[in-house]
Amino acid sequence: MQFLNIHIGSLPIEDPVLKFLLELVIILSAPLLLNKIKVPHLLGLLIAGALVGPNGFNLLARDSSVVVTGTTGLLYIMFLAGLEIDMGDFKRNKWKSVTFTAYTFAIPFILGFMGGYYVLHFSILTSVLFASLFSSHTLIAYPMVSKLGISKNLAVNITVGGTMITDVLSLLVLAVCVGMTQGEVDSAFWTRLGLSVIAFSVTVLFVFPIIGRWFFKKVDDKISQFIFVLVMIYLAAVLAELAGIEAIIGAFFAGLALNKLIPHSSAMMNRVEFVGNAIFIPFFLISVGMLIDFSVFFKSLETLGVAAVMLVASIGGKYLAAIFTQKTFRLTKDEGMLIFGMSSASAAATLAAVMVGYNIIVSETANGESVRLLSEHVLNGSILLILISCTVSSFVSMSSAQRIAESDKEDTASGINRENENILLAVNYEETVEKLVNLSLLVKGKSDDNRLLALNVINDTKNESSVKNAKKTLHIAVDTGAAADVEVLPLTRYDNDVSTGISNVIKEQNITDLIIGLQPDKGFTPSFVYNLYNGYLQNDNVNTLIYHAGQPISTVKRYVVLIPPKAEREAGFFSALLRVWNIAKNSGAEMSFYSNRPVIDILKKVVNKSSIELSLNTIDNWQEAEQAATDLRDDEGLIVFMAKRGMASYFPQMGFIPEFLNQYVKENNFLLIYPFRDDHPDQIERRSVSNHDDFVEIGQMISKVFSR
Repeated sequence: MQFLNIHIGSLPIEDPVLKFLLELVIILSAPLLLNKIKVPHLLGLLIAGALVGPNGFNLLARDSSVVVTGTTGLLYIMFLAGLEIDMGDFKRNKWKSVTFTAYTFAIPFILGFMGGYYVLHFSILTSVLFASLFSSHTLIAYPMVSKLGISKNLAVNITVGGTMITDVLSLLVLAVCVGMTQGEVDSAFWTRLGLSVIAFSVTVLFVFPIIGRWFFKKVDDKISQFIFVLVMIYLAAVLAELAGIEAIIGAFFAGLALNKLIPHSSAMMNRVEFVGNAIFIPFFLISVGMLIDFSVFFKSLETLGVAAVMLVASIGGKYLAAIFTQKTFRLTKDEGMLIFGMSSASAAATLAAVMVGYNIIVSETANGESVRLLSEHVLNGSILLILISCTVSSFVSMSSAQRIAESDKEDTASGINRENENILLAVNYEETVEKLVNLSLLVKGKSDDNRLLALNVINDTKNESSVKNAKKTLHIAVDTGAAADVEVLPLTRYDNDVSTGISNVIKEQNITDLIIGLQPDKGFTPSFVYNLYNGYLQNDNVNTLIYHAGQPISTVKRYVVLIPPKAEREAGFFSALLRVWNIAKNSGAEMSFYSNRPVIDILKKVVNKSSIELSLNTIDNWQEAEQAATDLRDDEGLIVFMAKRGMASYFPQMGFIPEFLNQYVKENNFLLIYPFRDDHPDQIERRSVSNHDDFVEIGQMISKVFSR
């Protein structure tokens, strides 16, 4: 038996098991210890890296294993930033991000150039590269901000969008400076750089989604799907380097490319975030900490002088940029400080640019000493900049993000009597369970008080196979929810009739939404249609959703939403509409609404408060709606607002919709929504605004609509 050969006396530690154990102990203990004294654990990991690194106690060497895992962590940070960004908000606020980019790039650049040229007396070329170090920033605080649930805040959206543009500009300055030292900056250089960047952007942003959609359709294995995501991150990073820009830009673009394929509330998103926050990102912070050498600041006054200029240009410039952005867009003080906190950290792009500049030798002195584009003093000063800027970023981001999160909770809860959502999934067929849970994760509001319940009704107590099927389907439902960090409550009920059993559970559990899945490859059967109209739809106080999944819900790019005339008069219209809104927000899919003029006019008022991608199409008759449904392409789905007989929006053709769907839409995803019929005004308003932030501000308008 071979035992570990551990030599405690020889440093740095070389045994791979002991090295990995020490790193895991650091990752485990830093948050537990520092959270008690209100110190961001990001800072703790940096300091721990400095202590155990080659410039500290030399317990660990910054070897290739540390660099590889650290690089993966850095790429992961940028990937998550692109993955979690709300594309609707990003498109709506793109000019705000551009304005922030102008501030956060230009102000530190100007301060850095003046400090380098006039204070430190660098050459013009060195001063330009020196100034570019302070224009870029690294979103090390993003995981912490995202964890507080404010990743969709306007300040966060502006900062993330501006980060992409700023880092690209900074790294392009680096590429130009390197080219100038090699005498290559001519028309051919600019043409080559421009074409390569365009080719890279088109490949990642347009080809990657096609590949990803195809892969997620064909491969159901969850491990393979996660490995595929990692492959996309590194492939985009490699393509970025081939295009002449840094790998971190490639990782960010990969996040944008897969943004709509990995819904924010999905199990895949939970896996991606969990692995990144647990392993890769902490390793990156430890690897950055290993670069810190406190001793260099006591050896040379010139190093301290350079470091002082760098700190003023970087942190001072980022602070001014954040204040200007706050004033320009009339943000709150906390939002302005959050922008400063997130954009003040210098690490990835700064370190990359410094190392490139340090390795370029521009001339030699008479004594044979090499004159570098960026001196050793700049290299050492950048290490101090990384430590201090990351410290400032951690403290400022955490404090301002916590205040914003608390304020959001107060605003959400004030003035509105809310009712929790209780969503019931009727699970009968094993192959539909996971699809129903995935739909419910998109439909549900984000409140932790909302409940998901999975029900299997056994109508023959002596049938052993029915009992086994119930246990298996409910187990799948619970596991699928757990993968997304959502609890699904399993329920088994013995009853002579399935619809009666469901109705009783609806009453007992105060269910607000019932989701039923159609049996695969069968669609609407005569028996299901009979049970639907004579059983399931008899529950007037719930929204009833009938779902058919032709493909994974995350791969649907666009939904055609058909709303019949007079639907706005239904008591549950807005409640049903909010379910559609949640699907759009949580999946990123575009919604194309088709309805008559009164409904479209109401939607125009509502969309002003929303950030989803949508289009509004006015139609004159239901035949036009059916034509839109028959024109569905691959990767498109259909949502139809339905009504029961006797409701205001019911018309005779609705009875033929199941047959129409069986004939024309069987290969696509489709969802039928029957809004509830409870006519109590308080109940209507409560359920319409419950757990949906986009509609909180228009609660009064909803009440007026219902009172017509």
